[in-house]
Amino acid sequence: MLFCLSLIGCDAQEDGLVASRDSPLAQSEMGLQGREGEQDPVETRSIPADPQPKIVAFGDSLTAGLGVSRDQSYPRQLEQKIQALGYDYQVINAGVSGETTAGGVRRIDWILKSQPTLVILELGANDALRGQPLLQSYNNLQRIISRLQAEDVSVILAGMKIPLNYGEAYTKEFEEMYEKLAAQHRIPLIPFFLEGVAAQRELNQGDGIHPTAEGYAIVVENVWKVLESLLIKERDTQS
Repeated sequence: MLFCLSLIGCDAQEDGLVASRDSPLAQSEMGLQGREGEQDPVETRSIPADPQPKIVAFGDSLTAGLGVSRDQSYPRQLEQKIQALGYDYQVINAGVSGETTAGGVRRIDWILKSQPTLVILELGANDALRGQPLLQSYNNLQRIISRLQAEDVSVILAGMKIPLNYGEAYTKEFEEMYEKLAAQHRIPLIPFFLEGVAAQRELNQGDGIHPTAEGYAIVVENVWKVLESLLIKERDTQS
């Protein structure tokens, strides 16, 4: 796999770990300041109660939609697709540029305040960039998933891949980390979040890392392949 992935761009351009300007987290005045470990996320406004069921897209700059407008990000495009198909769900963009799994652990309480029905979890690439031990990333993702499941929130895990120049063993273990987590917690897995987009010049921005609006449309289809069956099951349960 000779491609540049989010683990490079999600952190290289946003090393300050701040929310993307287009991210709803930034608009709700909740962001990250300083480098990881210096300051935890600060909540300044809670999400108002809303009877409409919510899907939270929880991730890094690939979720936040760095470099594209809010309407072009994958969470917004996913919401449009879901609602066009007759499913009454709101999709909340909880992406933060430069986010790591440790940052995700710190944000989990804030995520739960939106009372999501389902969370699409896309984290881990920035951990690899920083050379963090995979066991640490695994444990952090496990803590996030376990906490969500304890609150009866369904979870879809987005699998990621990294270039071979990180070493064959590390690359293989990184990819298998998502498979093991999905099996352990019995949750659906998107095998590769950027399938069909990574390394496709015409589907990525100038940095060669973050998708264009057209690239995010393909990401939405990758997510939809897994999400659709869950929404059908939920609809059948309620009917």
